[in-house]
Amino acid sequence: MFRCRATRFRGTVQEVVMTSSQRGLQPRKQPRQVRAELTRQRILTAAAHVFAEYGYAAGTTNRIAEQARISIGSLYQYYPNKDAILVELVGRHLDDGIAATRHHWDEELPDSLEGILRAHVRAVIENHHHDPHLLRVMFEQAPRSPELLAKVVRFQQELIDYAQELIETRPEVRVEDTYVAARLLVSTVELVIHQLIAEPDPIDATRLENEIVAMLTRYLTLG
Repeated sequence: MFRCRATRFRGTVQEVVMTSSQRGLQPRKQPRQVRAELTRQRILTAAAHVFAEYGYAAGTTNRIAEQARISIGSLYQYYPNKDAILVELVGRHLDDGIAATRHHWDEELPDSLEGILRAHVRAVIENHHHDPHLLRVMFEQAPRSPELLAKVVRFQQELIDYAQELIETRPEVRVEDTYVAARLLVSTVELVIHQLIAEPDPIDATRLENEIVAMLTRYLTLG
């Protein structure tokens, strides 16, 4: 979104001693062979389908194993429970969002502030729009591992740094507190899109994009 000269966030998050419950959110083994990696991918794909269709409570490991066409014992060789599977799905969703955002940073920025905001909002919507039922499960039900929380914190600060640099260098921006404005911009896009795309009756993506862009443009430029 914001291809500026701001230094990327390199702060660290305090290390957390992993409890037994936190260990239960970790995969049991990391595949070392192609066949094992393909099996793990089948489990994750099956889990995404099951969680989207049945919800989290009814999305049992038995259903996931059946969907993946493997035995329940084989599933447990990779994941100790469905919490660990959902945590990995959330992590991959976050990684996709980070990759998409950084891809936009590497592209030439649009000329207008509205165009810059639109490019970012559209990228976030596209990253969330593929399966709103699964998104709701991830948003509402997923446990948060220390590693996942640390990744979120680092990327959020990265976004805020870029947003603040953008706000401070665009002549049409009129807000005075650029740090708070940057945090509002980042949080509004992420939380509103998460919430409205994941609802049982989601808003049309184009209409949602237009209204978020109009809201943020007016906030930043009216002063």
